[in-house]
Amino acid sequence: MDEARTIGTTLTAARPQALAALLRYFRDLDLAEEAFQEACLRALKSWPQNGPPRDPAAWLIFVGRNVALDTVRRRARQSELPPEEVFSDTEDAETEVAARMDGAHYRDDVLRLLFICCHPELPSTQQIALALRIVSGLSVGQIARAFLVSEAAMEQRLTRAKARIARAQSGEGGVPFEPPGPVERAERLGAVAAMLYLVFNEGYSAAGDQAAAREPLCEEAIRLTRLLLRLFPAEPEIMGLCALMLLQHARTSARFDAEGAVILLDKQDRALWNRAMIGEGLALLDKAMRHRQPGAYQVQAAIAALHARAETPDETDWAQIDLLYGTLEILQPSPVVTLNRAVAISKLRGPEAALAMVEPLGDRLAGYFHYHGLRGALLMQLGRTREAREGFMTAISLATTSAEAAHIRSHLDGLK
Repeated sequence: MDEARTIGTTLTAARPQALAALLRYFRDLDLAEEAFQEACLRALKSWPQNGPPRDPAAWLIFVGRNVALDTVRRRARQSELPPEEVFSDTEDAETEVAARMDGAHYRDDVLRLLFICCHPELPSTQQIALALRIVSGLSVGQIARAFLVSEAAMEQRLTRAKARIARAQSGEGGVPFEPPGPVERAERLGAVAAMLYLVFNEGYSAAGDQAAAREPLCEEAIRLTRLLLRLFPAEPEIMGLCALMLLQHARTSARFDAEGAVILLDKQDRALWNRAMIGEGLALLDKAMRHRQPGAYQVQAAIAALHARAETPDETDWAQIDLLYGTLEILQPSPVVTLNRAVAISKLRGPEAALAMVEPLGDRLAGYFHYHGLRGALLMQLGRTREAREGFMTAISLATTSAEAAHIRSHLDGLK
């Protein structure tokens, strides 16, 4: 079981590079995805017997490329086979594939793919959803949860985006696969940054048995954001985004106990926090703030920095956190932002004031696990046991992991 989990984690981590390279070679999204899936199946059969390759991504690219070439040749039985250079410009050698992957236009196929997915001709919701599906391999359900929409609605968005990209191959005015120039890169920067943060959050929000398997998503998002910062070294919001990811990811070792149960921030062993990662994040945030161009990522990073700088929960500057969330509500209005601000309000002015802020969000966050969990906790603090129990039961019904459900059940046990 451990070996299967290790292989699964390796395949998840290698997916972005492998799929991006296959898409660059063949310029056919469905073909690239099918080839990658077949390469993964072969890896599951081969690696347990022969051991994992030195470079898993290069192995998957090599195998996937051959699978895709076989598919192209089968299709060509009913039509003339196009010249080799149309669908591939590599030799049949794993090392050559790896070398060409390293020498891509952006020096990273994955980042190039992100910019292509975030083409302005696609609506922003389709850009981000498509990149999440292609680059990170998230399921439709996982992406739908990130957007707070139904799976059916997200499936429609993905279908439309894929159809638009597919039309590029038939000359019908679809989205081109050519890499954007400097001006286009700047225009698409916001969409790429948003997509990277959603990838990070998908990994960060995993709990229990899923936490270790999804951790590569956090690491991949940080790696790509660092690469993005190399392309835009003077962009303070990308500095803020990278700082935010680092400050949050630094708490990974303290977020769950040995059984995989959730440990809330004020209960975490802060000695387990990664101080080197925190130092890097704080330095990036300070550098970003010197530009005096505040943005949503910088504000969120500043909130994370206040938690990181507090040696104990009692030293947390909740008043400053409240002010920062107020700024974030102006820059990026969202019921989730207001919900998070309510936590700070509960620390400053008590549960009654926080509940007054939370209650009006019910219509917009009716399907959101954390809304019902926080509301139940506030009601419990106010001694409104029956209402608290109802809130916790609703939260359990919306939990997406066993760790989330177990955490809420511990509150219910407290009520008993």
